[in-house]
Amino acid sequence: MSKKGTGKLLLGASIGAGLALLFAPKKGEELRKDLKNRTNDLINKAKEVDKEEVKENLEKKIEEIKVEIEELDKEKVKKIADKKVKELKKKTEELVEYAKEKGTPVLEKAAKEVKKQAANVCREVLAKLEDE
Repeated sequence: MSKKGTGKLLLGASIGAGLALLFAPKKGEELRKDLKNRTNDLINKAKEVDKEEVKENLEKKIEEIKVEIEELDKEKVKKIADKKVKELKKKTEELVEYAKEKGTPVLEKAAKEVKKQAANVCREVLAKLEDE
């Protein structure tokens, strides 16, 4: 927390404590004493705040959030890739069936080769996504 932020926090807390005391049913002298004590307590607590620890904890939390976002992106990409692999597999199977229907061995052989190559590419892409 910056010095400005700490100062604002202390000011806000002091004002809140002061208002609470002002509206409490106490004598003026008691009220001033309570207000002074609470203000001193707040100042002492503020001095105990380890700014370096707060900074390190904030940096750690931010880094954890970054990692989660990256993993989320990878999961999303993997999910999309899985879906595209299924679509590609279906289309290559349709291509092979079409070639069989037309009854030309050359066309059927070419369609099977396309299917085989597409499957290889899909496996490679999914393997790379798994490694990342």
